[in-house]
Amino acid sequence: MTKRTSAKYKIDRRMGENIWGRPKSPVNRREYGPGQHGQRRKGKLSDFGTQLRAKQKLKGYYGDLTEKQFRRIYAEAERVKGDTGENLIGLLERRLDAVIYRAKFVPTVFAARQFVNHGHILVNGKRVNIPSYRVKEGDVIEVREKSKQLAIVLEAVQLPERDVPDYIEADHSKMTATFVRTPGLGDVPYPVLMEPNLVIEFYAQN
Repeated sequence: MTKRTSAKYKIDRRMGENIWGRPKSPVNRREYGPGQHGQRRKGKLSDFGTQLRAKQKLKGYYGDLTEKQFRRIYAEAERVKGDTGENLIGLLERRLDAVIYRAKFVPTVFAARQFVNHGHILVNGKRVNIPSYRVKEGDVIEVREKSKQLAIVLEAVQLPERDVPDYIEADHSKMTATFVRTPGLGDVPYPVLMEPNLVIEFYAQN
């Protein structure tokens, strides 16, 4: 098992939730955390613990971003006018790796990061290999011609467990997607409850 695969399963187990809604998640079988003490009865989380967990869950969902990256996105969400929690979700969903994952060009958000890194993606006809690249409304994202027949792409398109959300228009026959609009929290098809308001509280107090 690759380091990344084991990492994503660990995140699921640590959270006690199947945060990507995958059929193979170990949480479907074991609801306790990883490690030898994972089966101990869980005590009630403090407010800090609840907020920290909400942050780790959201951060983990997008490929386990580093704390520095995540805090930078939060700081930007805070500066923009409007609801900080909604802004945070909008900024996370505009990441190129998130858009590729949502468009079902790859099976996991971890694979999306690698896919972009390896230069398989064009944005408006130009090659972009930065996973955190921020997509704008109306941008057209496509899989490079040479990469359209890769097994990982063909596998992702067939995945039954998730649909492409309505803020992305995907054409799987051409392997292109248009980012239609920036979504709010209610538009994003998270398999588990995400609570950006708790993330905001966490950063406000720490």
